[in-house]
Amino acid sequence: MPGASLSMTPPESAAAPAADSGLRDGFGRAIVDLRISVTDRCNYRCVYCRSGESASAAAGELSWPEWRRLTAIFHALGIRKLRLTGGEPLLRPGLEDFIASIAGLGWDDLALTTNGDKLAGRAEGLRRAGLRRVTISLDSVEPEKFARITRVPAGFARVQNGIAAAQAAGLRPVKINAVLLRGYNDDEIEAFADFARRHAVVVRFIEFMPLEEGRLWTPEIVVPLREILARLERRHPLRELSHGTSETACRYGFADGAAGEIGIIAPVSRPFCGHCSRIRMTADGQLRTCLFSLREWDLRARMRAGASDSELRDEILRAVAHKEERHHIGEPGFQRPARTMVHIGG
Repeated sequence: MPGASLSMTPPESAAAPAADSGLRDGFGRAIVDLRISVTDRCNYRCVYCRSGESASAAAGELSWPEWRRLTAIFHALGIRKLRLTGGEPLLRPGLEDFIASIAGLGWDDLALTTNGDKLAGRAEGLRRAGLRRVTISLDSVEPEKFARITRVPAGFARVQNGIAAAQAAGLRPVKINAVLLRGYNDDEIEAFADFARRHAVVVRFIEFMPLEEGRLWTPEIVVPLREILARLERRHPLRELSHGTSETACRYGFADGAAGEIGIIAPVSRPFCGHCSRIRMTADGQLRTCLFSLREWDLRARMRAGASDSELRDEILRAVAHKEERHHIGEPGFQRPARTMVHIGG
């Protein structure tokens, strides 16, 4: 079978070294990536994420001036890649102005994760503000199935328009995230590969993690990396692409040279914790050092109590020093974090 010798080695074993950073955790990992959730409000209720019943933290969201202050501190500490997430970040008024106010700090990457529903009318403005690229959630390429997963009856066309608008605006590469769930959309793996080729986008399959509100997760519902690769190979032979040490996705191009790319993010079957370079901020100002952290560091309270930039810097350093070595999904005694994904930030 063409491409059958493709490596299934997770990203942590890639040869390229991580960028050096002044911010390192207790295991020596360089921390260069920050994801900030500017809101935990969302207009979708995807089955792998939300039940729609939990309250948002909207009343406690950090203000834009607070976010500007924190991002400058993080940048000075060595953060070079910034991802704006939610919830759905395009629900937060003032997003473009915020991006414009921080774009000049000198990021290696400034990106946005969105469900794409409201992107079509704003892609050009986001690019002008300084945004470089977008990642769009799309969990089915079939309108009816899309509606079943998102529980939004007419969103599919709007997301398609958002993808086209992002490409037209020059927000490239456009990445499409698809969370695979057995029994929901696992029959579309091959169709997603066709979609990547047809639209010249990066389709990234993500293994389902136990972070949803509805407690749907079981090991059996996870579609693992090995199965995804085997099915893709039968449809479109792949070639492995190089990637950085701390990249979450194993990357593949099409062996026939077609446009598009495939990524597989496999935190369940092939954890990449050993070279994790990420920390996260929730919409209400809590620093989390892992998606599955059982502890948070309250930067909002410290800021509002009058902490200086130096004091906030020291608190960030303390938090990063306590970053977990790895998650424990599937192990005896595994504890889910108190927050679910929508309240942590994607």
